[in-house]
Amino acid sequence: MTAHEDMLAGRPYEPGDGELVAMRKVAQGLMRDYNATIIGDKTRARTLTQLLGTWNGTVIRTPFHVDYGKHIHFGPDCFVNYGCFFMDICEIRIGARCQFGTAVQLLTEDRPRDAAGRAAGLEWGKPITIGDDVWVGGGAVVLPGVTIGDGAIVGAGAVVTRDVPPNATVVGNPARPLPPRA
Repeated sequence: MTAHEDMLAGRPYEPGDGELVAMRKVAQGLMRDYNATIIGDKTRARTLTQLLGTWNGTVIRTPFHVDYGKHIHFGPDCFVNYGCFFMDICEIRIGARCQFGTAVQLLTEDRPRDAAGRAAGLEWGKPITIGDDVWVGGGAVVLPGVTIGDGAIVGAGAVVTRDVPPNATVVGNPARPLPPRA
């Protein structure tokens, strides 16, 4: 197995592996190019097509940050506001018509809980899956392995540590469901 295959499978891997470093370097160059554009620049579509696994015409305001980019898959008609971080050491799959507020973080990477394990330099991750018609409010953080169901709302500043059912609204740190509206 390669480090890239281990990484995508959620197994511990060495992030300093040469293939992974080269992939991040390509993504960093594409991010730099994209983040230097403004609305209406003709190069935006080409750059996002090269950077992302599936772009689908998503409106992404700059700056936008990724680890690799190629593991991020958008459904149609999505919107990403300014300053978002989508850290994709594992896949991030986003359904149709999703909206992300300013400074949202989707974090697939994780590290050992003990100091000795962190000192060894290994990491791993878990994919994030977001259904259709989801709204993630500004400053929210979604942690590794979380699935957010269709129609859900994640409140601004929430830290999502576990799955969110369809049509639920979650808020807080850690995010907890609000009671259904009457």
